[in-house]
Amino acid sequence: MYPPSLSSVTRNCGGSLQAPAPSAPMDTAFRFLFSLITTLLLLVESSQTGTPENGEAVRKGSGQAEDKGPLTLTVTTILEDPYAMARGTELEGFCMDLLEAISKMLHFNYTVKIVKDRRYGAVSPGGNWTGMIGEVVRQEADLAVAPLTITAAREEVVSFTTPFLQTGIGIMLQRDSTSRGTSLFQFLAPFSKEAWTGLLIAYLLTCLCLFLAARLSPCEWNEPGNEENRFTCLNSLWFGAGALTLQGTAHQPKALSVRIITAVWWAFTIALLAAYVASFTALLTSGNDQLPIQTFEDLVKQREIQYGMLDGFSTFHFFKNSKNPIHQMVYEYVDKRRDYVLVKNSQEAIRRAVESNYAFIGESVSQDLMVARHCNLVKAPEVIGARGYGIATAKGSPLARKLSIAILKLSESGDLDYLRNKWWETSCFHTGQDRWSPLGPQALGGLFLVLAAGLMLGVIVAVVELSNKSRSTAEQKKRSCCSIFTEEISQRFRIRDDARQNRENPEKIKP
Repeated sequence: MYPPSLSSVTRNCGGSLQAPAPSAPMDTAFRFLFSLITTLLLLVESSQTGTPENGEAVRKGSGQAEDKGPLTLTVTTILEDPYAMARGTELEGFCMDLLEAISKMLHFNYTVKIVKDRRYGAVSPGGNWTGMIGEVVRQEADLAVAPLTITAAREEVVSFTTPFLQTGIGIMLQRDSTSRGTSLFQFLAPFSKEAWTGLLIAYLLTCLCLFLAARLSPCEWNEPGNEENRFTCLNSLWFGAGALTLQGTAHQPKALSVRIITAVWWAFTIALLAAYVASFTALLTSGNDQLPIQTFEDLVKQREIQYGMLDGFSTFHFFKNSKNPIHQMVYEYVDKRRDYVLVKNSQEAIRRAVESNYAFIGESVSQDLMVARHCNLVKAPEVIGARGYGIATAKGSPLARKLSIAILKLSESGDLDYLRNKWWETSCFHTGQDRWSPLGPQALGGLFLVLAAGLMLGVIVAVVELSNKSRSTAEQKKRSCCSIFTEEISQRFRIRDDARQNRENPEKIKP
C-alpha cells in the first residue's frame, strides 16, 4: 500500500471523481518559501540599482506598453552638472528631465546607467571608441543622453538626433582680471573704432562739400575775377572743426547752398556730441572698467593672462584642426604649455579661473552655467565654432528620427527653454560694464545718413545757383549757356592764383 499522492483521485459515493485535499502544513510551508525567495530577489535587485557609482540602473520611465509589450531602453550618461547629478539613489538634471519628457511622448521605459570609464567618447590608440560613444557602438546601451557634441568623427559610428542645445566655444575669465584701469586714451572709448573712422570721413567730406559749394555759388563773391573766396580749403577745415566744438568762426555763409551744408553739419555735431556725452557718462558710472578680452585675437595678443582648455576634448581638437591663423596661435600656445594650462575637468577650470589670472576656453553653454553660479566670473562676447548637443543612438537606428521629432516638438512648445532656464538659473545680477558697449556705426547710422543727404542737397543747390547765373549771363551776352557755365567753373577754381596776382599787380587788371 502506498500513501495517496496529490495527483491521485478517489471516487465518491455518487460515482464522481474527486481529488483529495492537500495537507495544510505542507501548503503553508510552500507559500512561506515562495515569499522568502521573492523578497530576497527584490532586495538584491534594489541594492544593485541604487548606487550610481557602480554604473548600474538608477531610474526607469513610466511609458505605456505597446502591442508587443513595453519597450525598455538602456541609456548611458555621465555625471556632469547640470545635465546629470546624483541625488542619493536618483539622478536629476537637464538631461534627465529631457529623457523623462521624451519617454512620455514616445511611450517607452528606460534604464539609466553611468558610463563606466567616465568619458564622453573618443578614439583610443587601438582604434576603439571609449566612453558613451563606445558603449553605444558596442550595443551596451541603446541611447547616450548627455552633453555630447555632434562631430563628424562621432557621426560616422553613431547616429545623432537634432541638437537639443546649441553651443560654441567661448572664453571665460575672472571678472577682476578684466579691469584695464585708467587709460590715456579712455576718452575715445565712447565710440567704436568704426564710428571714429566714419566721423573723420564725414568731417573731411563736409569740409570738401563746403569748399565746393562756396566756390560754385555766385552769392559767396561779388567779383570772382578780382577777389579770393572766403571759404578756402583751410578756412573750410577750420569752420568744420569750430562747429565740432560748438564754436563759431569769423566767416559766415551768405549763399543758400552753403547755409544748408553748415546747418546740417551743425545739427550733426550737436547730436553727435550729445551721444558722446551720454556714452561717456555711462562708461564712467559703469565702474570705469572694460573687458580687455573681447575676441580670441585679443587673447593671443596679450601676455598677462594665461589660457587653456580641457585636455583631449572636442574643443582641443577644434583648434588643432582649424586653418584659421588666430586659432592656430591658440593651439600652439596651449600645446607648448600643456603641462600647466590644460585642465582635467570643469571644476579645475573654475578653480583656476577664480584663483588666478587664467582664461578658460570651452563650451559656451557650460560657461554660461559657470558664470551663473560664480558671480566673479565673466564671459567674453565672441563665440566661435557653432555646434550642438545631441542624443546618440546606434548607427542607422530608427530611434534617431523619432527622438529628433520629439526634440523638435519640445522646442516648439517651449519646454526646452523652460528646462534651460530651470537648470541655468542665476542669482548674479551685474550692472554697468556688462551692459555698456561703445557706440558703433549702427547706432549712429541715422546721423550719417542725414548728413550725407544734406551735403548732397547743398552741392545740388550750389550748382543750380551757378546755372541760373550762367543762363542770365548767356542771355545778356547772346552766348551759349554751356560755354558760360564752363567758363564760370573754370574761373572759380583757378581764382586763387589770379586773385593773388591781381593784388600784387593791380595795374594788370583789365578794365
